[in-house]
Amino acid sequence: MKILITRPLEDAEETARRLQAMGHQPLVAPILATRFADGPILDLKGVQAILATSANGVRAIARRSPRRDLSVLAVGPQTAAEATQLGFAEVRNADGDAAALARAVPQWVRPEGGRLFHARGGERTGRLTENLRAAGFEVEEAILYRVAPLNLSPDTLAVLKAGRIEAALFYSPRSAATFRELARREKIDTSFLVGICISQAAADALAPLKFADMRVAAKPNQNALFDRLVK
Repeated sequence: MKILITRPLEDAEETARRLQAMGHQPLVAPILATRFADGPILDLKGVQAILATSANGVRAIARRSPRRDLSVLAVGPQTAAEATQLGFAEVRNADGDAAALARAVPQWVRPEGGRLFHARGGERTGRLTENLRAAGFEVEEAILYRVAPLNLSPDTLAVLKAGRIEAALFYSPRSAATFRELARREKIDTSFLVGICISQAAADALAPLKFADMRVAAKPNQNALFDRLVK
């Protein structure tokens, strides 16, 4: 299957390798770019754990602090894998979304153990911080990266308009909404595409585009997304 990968380049290349190993033909076409915020080394004194709701959050922390002794409480397997790869010794995986992470955190740590540090992007998603504060935790938030939209390359547009892509993967509501606006602006007919989304929120963000089929992962992670390549 010829598959369009819309996620940012730092993640899309790993996805492409996995799809190739499965026998698919991926086309890496990032429509979002991650911009990390520069600044001084973060003061993490008194922090007992890092809340990681994306792999970019882990990368942002690693760029701004040499500490790898703090626990990373990760939203899902990709984020957990990135934390392990970057050298964090203790990583826990909620295997879900921000709501699942909010439910899991009180099972892993206690409010009296110290504050939690959440490195996030410019857009707030979910109520993670609010839910944890309501549970008695002190949570510090910092915007350490932002995600900006990109245009599709002329070559990618040509391939899409020629109908030579069979499916497209969407990893977030933001990427889905960005693709929707690109498709409208560039007059891309998506009726031949199978849209495969990591969540119902991502699928909803593609409306009112019409797809040959719309599939939603059973869980908000890449393994579950790949499972939907086969209906």
